[in-house]
Amino acid sequence: MERSAITGRKDLIKKLSAGHEELSVLSEMAAAEGDDEALKDILKDLESLKDEIAKAELETLLSGPHDRLNAIVTIHAGAGGTEAQDWADMLLRMYLRWAEKQGFSVKLLDLMSGEEAGIKGATFLASGLYAYGNLKSEAGVHRLVRISPFDASGRRHTSFASVFVAPELDESIEIEINEKDLRIDTYRASGAGGQHVNKTSSAVRITHLPTGIVVQCQNERSQHKNKAIAMKILLGRLYELEQRKKDTEKQKIHGNKKEIAWGSQIRSYILQPYQLVKDHRTELETGNVGAVLDGEIGPFIESYLKQNTA
Repeated sequence: MERSAITGRKDLIKKLSAGHEELSVLSEMAAAEGDDEALKDILKDLESLKDEIAKAELETLLSGPHDRLNAIVTIHAGAGGTEAQDWADMLLRMYLRWAEKQGFSVKLLDLMSGEEAGIKGATFLASGLYAYGNLKSEAGVHRLVRISPFDASGRRHTSFASVFVAPELDESIEIEINEKDLRIDTYRASGAGGQHVNKTSSAVRITHLPTGIVVQCQNERSQHKNKAIAMKILLGRLYELEQRKKDTEKQKIHGNKKEIAWGSQIRSYILQPYQLVKDHRTELETGNVGAVLDGEIGPFIESYLKQNTA
């Protein structure tokens, strides 16, 4: 896989270089002949080439061992009842819209609805090249400040939701899990699915006792399939846990005091009294909150990747 990735990048560099040379020659010829129409077409092609180069530059930042893999994303509502659950639902929509715009396919693996509105939690699989490499930058706590639509007094509320991101590991990645370390519970699935979900205990929840990590899946009709998916989610979460431990050790060695803990707040979304989205790791911010919540999180992902690479 690594060899093919390197070969692919070399071919892409050759293609972009050839495109640049061709446009340079054509622009000189068009300028010499005074052909304004040809120059307009060349400028359009140049803009397309710039977009391809920007995309290629971003991919060079995705050099982690599993960045090319699919991503398993889990969202949990924080304390605060309906308000936090609505915020978790807003985050889920944001990521689904982003994935759609990237051309990734998405499969919902687990969804726990809130009592009044929103969701208590959700897990989905984003499938596509570099899905994990991009989405890993979203792991952490996301904070929302707004006038609550659920508060009759119209008071401002602060809500939190946590996001966990893990790669969908292939069979070549070996992570040992002792069966004695697992507690496996089955229960009746809730939500869509008709009578079947109400009559059978097909949903599966797995607790990894040494770490306290809890994963679950209820969207498949078969208990066996739900258990297999939950185990895959657990493998990814355990892998991520080990990676974070290594990152913490590296930061200690290099004397970097920046907080990288799982529960650290990474981004704030402020709707009132003003509109602002700010990433607390990179200091990148924008006033277009609506666009961000509609899936325009690319600048935040790119900024984080550049900072990490640096």
